[in-house]
Amino acid sequence: MTEGVVYVLTNPAMPKMVKIGRTGNDIDVRLSQLYSTGVPLPFECAYAARVADMDAVEKAFHNAFGPYRVNPKREFFSIEPEQAIGLLDLMKLEDMTPKVQQEAEQVDIEGNAAAIKFTRSRSKPKLNYLEMGIGPNSTLVFDDGITICTVLNERKVLFKDVPWSLTALTKELMGITGKSIGGPAKYWTYQGKSLSEIYRETYSEED
Repeated sequence: MTEGVVYVLTNPAMPKMVKIGRTGNDIDVRLSQLYSTGVPLPFECAYAARVADMDAVEKAFHNAFGPYRVNPKREFFSIEPEQAIGLLDLMKLEDMTPKVQQEAEQVDIEGNAAAIKFTRSRSKPKLNYLEMGIGPNSTLVFDDGITICTVLNERKVLFKDVPWSLTALTKELMGITGKSIGGPAKYWTYQGKSLSEIYRETYSEED
């Protein structure tokens, strides 16, 4: 067994794609290698963890997400980061995300600025329930089919008499802290219809 770091990386230039890999202590070297001339923007660390056996953990990931592997010779998968994060979190010895992200940001400082600008240019409108035709006191149903919240205003929902953003509430219900969930709309429905679908219909021109 070889202790090491298994990482989940994303790249603004590669939407809907995740890179899963592993490395020893040379995190900065590995990130520099990944950011080659063929990659327009630096990678970002969605999650990284030190594990007891990095080879076994990486293999488990590749087996689990094999059907979603984009290229058999590359460690890229067409999945949501949360799918990999949830599994890696169960096997971690130590959360290494802050350290790996810090190393990633040093690979190309100018490139990171470009990545931020690129991401902002592609960012979609935030959820606005009124624009989406969902008025105050409307009921939203969580993925479990049981938990509900009600719309408070254009941005907030009410859960157990406490105002929440839908992102914060979704993380609370899922028991996730400090990590992205890639947008909360996919976890909720309104009148039996996915909030993601209503969002796409509302902001189709921005898509």
